[in-house]
Amino acid sequence: MERKKVTLYAAFFVGIFIVIFLPGFSELQKLREENRDSQKRMEILVHHNEVLKEEIQRMKQDPDYMEKKAREKLGIVKKGEIVYKSGK
Repeated sequence: MERKKVTLYAAFFVGIFIVIFLPGFSELQKLREENRDSQKRMEILVHHNEVLKEEIQRMKQDPDYMEKKAREKLGIVKKGEIVYKSGK
């Protein structure tokens, strides 16, 4: 009889423990996953930022590169150049 009471109390406390702590644990796991996703996104953005900084530096130091990028962006051709368009 005493063993049944101990088992019943243990099951009761385990049930209470699950009811109290499981929602918090689930929320913690969700926040950890969001944190990992945010860190990955931040790493990607930091890398992209470094690439853009290098491109800015190159444009400041190389006028020919800056002209090339501007002409590509604006679609401008020099006199006498022939434009070949791909079938994209």
